[in-house]
Amino acid sequence: MTIGELVLKILGPVLELIAPLMPGEIFPYFFTMEMFQRSLIAALMVTIVAGLLGIFLLMRNLALIGDGLAHVSFGGVAIAIVLGSTTPLSYALALSIISAILIHEMQTRQILTGDASIAIFLTGMLALGLVVLRIWGGGIQTDIEGYLFGSLLLIDETSFDLICTVSIISIFFLIIMQKVLLVCSVDPLVAQVQGIPVRATGLAFSILTASIVVSMVQVMGALLVTALLVTPSATAQLISNSFRSCLIWAQFFGLTSVILGLYYSAELETGSGSMIALVTAAVFAIVAIFQHVLKQMATPSENYN
Repeated sequence: MTIGELVLKILGPVLELIAPLMPGEIFPYFFTMEMFQRSLIAALMVTIVAGLLGIFLLMRNLALIGDGLAHVSFGGVAIAIVLGSTTPLSYALALSIISAILIHEMQTRQILTGDASIAIFLTGMLALGLVVLRIWGGGIQTDIEGYLFGSLLLIDETSFDLICTVSIISIFFLIIMQKVLLVCSVDPLVAQVQGIPVRATGLAFSILTASIVVSMVQVMGALLVTALLVTPSATAQLISNSFRSCLIWAQFFGLTSVILGLYYSAELETGSGSMIALVTAAVFAIVAIFQHVLKQMATPSENYN
């Protein structure tokens, strides 16, 4: 039994119990039909991981690395499709990990800044994928748009197993290495003085990021990964006063956005990735406006005292 089958076996009955409480005509199918259950579980798992990872990406000023590696993964998917592979995510994973290592090494060795190296790989690999499809992919009927903008229908048993495996490993790694990653993100010099292998930690973090981004591509799409990877964490930072509370709020905003995004995409028949991205942006705007209003209301009383 694969990890994906085990996860579905455990969570499937739970989703069926919740199904009668769900609103809408189509949305409840995510809790009853196996194909849709896979999609829902995959979306929730990558959201949990994204909430943990996004905080560290913002602390390291690497918010755009998710976008860059997602574009790299599309290049891998395009190559896999042209070669006739039935597991395009494996090609995307390999290419993304290699790119993440190269980006990390160029930044560490001060060959290029992080932003510059990300931009080069982002545009280069996306262009590679488009050119490969244009030249050699003439008769291919695969839904390329689904990989660009996200499509839960692309999540078959093989993809679901990969997403579950990457998500579970990533969750354990991020929880176990939480304190080490926090110190390395806040002050790498202090971490090095304390004997923490900063370079090795950064390399492992880059590989983990690449793996997580690839697992998110089918849910969000290569062009929209950053919306789920960064926006809930950025929203959490607006109202959090500690690292722990930031992690908790990132999970809340991320999971809420995904559930609402899947509901509206199902009922309005829109793309899952685009709707989730729209909801995350709307949640950020609401929280930012609400916080600003509260500050404006509190300012006069503070001055009066």
